[in-house]
Amino acid sequence: VEKLVPRIEKLKVGPYTAGEDVDYGPVITGAAKSRIEGLITSGVDQGAKLVVDGRGFEMQGYENGFFVGPSLFDNVTPHMDNYKEEIFGPVLSQVRTGSYDEALELVIDNPYGNGTAIYTADGDTARDFAHRVNVGMVGINFPIPVPLSYHTFGGWKKSAFGDLNQYGPDAFRFYTKTKTVTARWFSGIKEGGEFNFKAMD
Repeated sequence: VEKLVPRIEKLKVGPYTAGEDVDYGPVITGAAKSRIEGLITSGVDQGAKLVVDGRGFEMQGYENGFFVGPSLFDNVTPHMDNYKEEIFGPVLSQVRTGSYDEALELVIDNPYGNGTAIYTADGDTARDFAHRVNVGMVGINFPIPVPLSYHTFGGWKKSAFGDLNQYGPDAFRFYTKTKTVTARWFSGIKEGGEFNFKAMD
């Protein structure tokens, strides 16, 4: 957390027209902004430690824009709204656990399952994590495990939408109308139709 604070405070927020001069832009709607700031407030009310507060962020010339400043929480617990809800905003929550197994259970028990990652130099731990975790995309020493476009992209549990995932083979299945033909051919039909069952030899 101590190392994150100076990095977060240096993030540049601005309009999408600024291009590479900003790290991120506004959220999609005013309702989204209100929801994000409401979850930040509920996190404080429920006992999490708000280390960096992004509420009330305003940008000169864009006072009516849907900007939310970067926020950082520490000591978030699984019963809090800002843990249970997918925030979809510039909010990072630190959840502390006492062991690897306890951390893994947090991911397994979470109702969402889009992406997760583990950082480790232990191959056995990485293999165990990838095998046991019930999430659609898993990163090992890789922060955002969104695969290349020829692999399937998609989550599990409440992070799934529809019957298929995006990209990869599932994208072809989505745009493909399949047809299954089951056929059996008999000899002699060309002589004309037969309307009785032949005795079995």
